[in-house]
This record gives sequence, C-alpha cells and structure tokens, in this order.
Amino acid sequence: MAENNLLTMLLWLGELTAASFVLSYGAEHMSKKYGAKFVGRTLLSVATTLPEIAIVVYASAGGFYGTAIGAGLGSNLLMMTLGLAIMLLVATTRLSKAPLKGIDVSPFKLDKIFLIITAVASAVMFIDGYSFYDGFIFTGLFVAYLAMALREARADKKKTTENKVDGHQVVHVEETEHVTNRQMLKAVLAFVAGTAGIFIGAEPFIHSLEGFAIDSGVSVIILAVIISPIAGEMPEKISMILLARKGAAGASIAVANVLGSKVLNNTLLLAVAVFGAMAHGGFFEVIHATEILQYQMILVTTVTLIALVPMFKKEMGLKIGIVLAAMYAISLVIQFLLPHEPMVH
Repeated sequence: MAENNLLTMLLWLGELTAASFVLSYGAEHMSKKYGAKFVGRTLLSVATTLPEIAIVVYASAGGFYGTAIGAGLGSNLLMMTLGLAIMLLVATTRLSKAPLKGIDVSPFKLDKIFLIITAVASAVMFIDGYSFYDGFIFTGLFVAYLAMALREARADKKKTTENKVDGHQVVHVEETEHVTNRQMLKAVLAFVAGTAGIFIGAEPFIHSLEGFAIDSGVSVIILAVIISPIAGEMPEKISMILLARKGAAGASIAVANVLGSKVLNNTLLLAVAVFGAMAHGGFFEVIHATEILQYQMILVTTVTLIALVPMFKKEMGLKIGIVLAAMYAISLVIQFLLPHEPMVH
C-alpha cells in the first residue's frame, strides 16, 4: 500500500510539474504586455503561487489543516533559501547569458518591508490559532500589497534607469513590449491550461501525500513542508531560472517574483487556508496551533528574517547564495529533529 501511495504521489507530482511549466510560459509572455516589475509582483506571483493555493484549498477544505499550513510554511522556507540561492547561481555564473557580479536588490524596499510585516504578523497571529478574524486580516494585507504595488508601478511606468555599480551596469527596465494578438492569445491559453492542470492534480496529490504519511508513520506536516513545495514552487523555480539567465533586467524581475509570491504566501495563502477550514468546519472553525506547527512557524519566520538581512544591502552575490543554500540544508535537518506526531491508521 505504501508503494502504491508513493507511486501515485510521484505521478501527480509529475503532472503538477508539467502544468506548472505551461502556466509559467503563459504568465511570462503575458508580462511582456503589462510590464515586468508589476507583473512579477502580482500576476506572475499569483500564477506561480497557484499550485500552493490549490494544495492548501484541498487540504484545508478536507480538514487536513496541518498539511495546509505546513505547505505554505515549506514554500517560504524553500524559496527564501534554496530558491534565491539557485537564482543567484544562475545570474552570476556562465549559466547566464549576461553574468552579473551581483543582483541589485535596492528597488524592492516595498516588498522587503511588506514581507517582514506579514511574516511577523502571521507568526504572532498563530499563537492562538487562525480564525475567521485572521482570514479577513490576511485578505486586507493582500489587497493593501496589491494596491501599493500598482501605485508604485504607475509611478515607475516606462522609466529606464542605468547605474554604474562596481564597474558594471545594473539596468532597471519598466517598459512594456509590443505583443501581437496571436501571441497574447497563445499566452492566455497556456495560462488557462496550466491553471486547469494544477487544480486537477492538486487534490489527488494531497490524498496520496496523506496516504503515504499514514503508511510510513511519518508526520504529514513534515512531508508537507518538504515535499509539497517541490510541486507548489515548480513554476516559480522555472520562471526564476529563465529570468535570471537574461541578465540584470531579468534577474530584477525574478527578485520581484520571489518576494511578491512570499508576501502572497503570508497573506492570500493563509486567508485561503482559513476560509477552507471555515468551509469544512463552519464559520467559527479554528486552525489550532499544534506543537509541531508552532515549531515550524518559528523556524520558517526566523529563516525568512535572516534571509532578508543581506537583501537590505545594495547587491546580492554568489557568496550570499551559498550561505542561503546552507541555511536550507540546516533547516531540513532541524525539520527532522523537531518533535512530531506520526500519522496513524
């Protein structure tokens, strides 16, 4: 039985991966028309967060609250460490078409501040569990972030700035490209197809994940924190690598995508988890802060804040990427050292 659940889980993981690639393609090409920086924060961030949203929807609506919260926490842990590390590796080495000495992260003050606020707020609010009050607060924070991103995008529209940093060019491009109707139709169809594929695969993936956890006696929260992000973050990892290979402008969009999607995880994703729990257990249903989830929340919040420290410098380089990758490895070890309750039949 364990082998069957494992095989099923891997098959649906493959389906989610394929759907994520198609979704990423559509979102990337749609961004050419509507502006890179804004779309990186919003449309692309929402698009690349859709797998996680789908997983959280099915998990929370099915009463698997630990899986729902664990998946969101695992996503933040993965992308704020290993995800950023991979992007830095690609952008600063020969894997890039135009290698950089470092990635300029100074234009993303709004995103960094919002990420700090939402990371701390979500951790503090979890002390007494998440209820419908928290769901509405998370929704409000998400709307506020979109509004501020839109306001900044309008102010920066069609501006091109070039700065000399340590003898190399750092370019910020906020110009849209001409996209034909046929190209846009192709992008929209890919976006829709990828979205459909993700929502089709999310439910059976969650069920097989739960089944494998029960059969193996491993905490489903641990599996959700480690395995679910592999599927959930697939479109973001794909888009990050593609963008980072394009040089300074592409790397800049990739940073916006990572930060924007992590803000979404701390707002929209948690709101979805709360509303899913309400759909399952009633309006006053509460996602309780179990011991393992409390430890996970503390770990992920701490790692997120530490990972943000170097982003308040002018640039991030390969050395920081190596440190972030090491942080992910250490956090995985900690995951298995934390106390947890095995799933039982």
